[in-house]
Amino acid sequence: MSDAFRVEVRSVDGGPTALGWGDGSVSLVVDRPLRAGGRGPGFNGGQLLNLAVAGCISNDLFREPAKRGITLQRVAITADSDYQGDPAVATAIEYTVEVDGDAEQDVLDELVAHVDAIADPASIRNGMPVTHLRRRDGASG
Repeated sequence: MSDAFRVEVRSVDGGPTALGWGDGSVSLVVDRPLRAGGRGPGFNGGQLLNLAVAGCISNDLFREPAKRGITLQRVAITADSDYQGDPAVATAIEYTVEVDGDAEQDVLDELVAHVDAIADPASIRNGMPVTHLRRRDGASG
């Protein structure tokens, strides 16, 4: 696989707080809620999944309009999910989009529908495999 979209996460001071980063220029804090034994300063896994969906939609909403001669002034996305079971597993993700731009509302609505169909969350809808690979030294990682 290409490393163009590689991210890494490393625990801090024995965890559970961790830092995650991408291409060296972006980072975020990952943690568990206080009530679940974390330190509380970062996003938990469910929030990160929702953030990934919302972030992909946002990025594509700012990429696609140029192809149609549209300029967006504002995008607001809210993503929610439900979890069930033990351990808890996501059962669904829903998101809403608000878009302001220099086009009529029906054109903006069509843009949102187009992005919904092509953005990375389509990978989730299509059942993209997620595979745990063993590290080269044989340790699980």
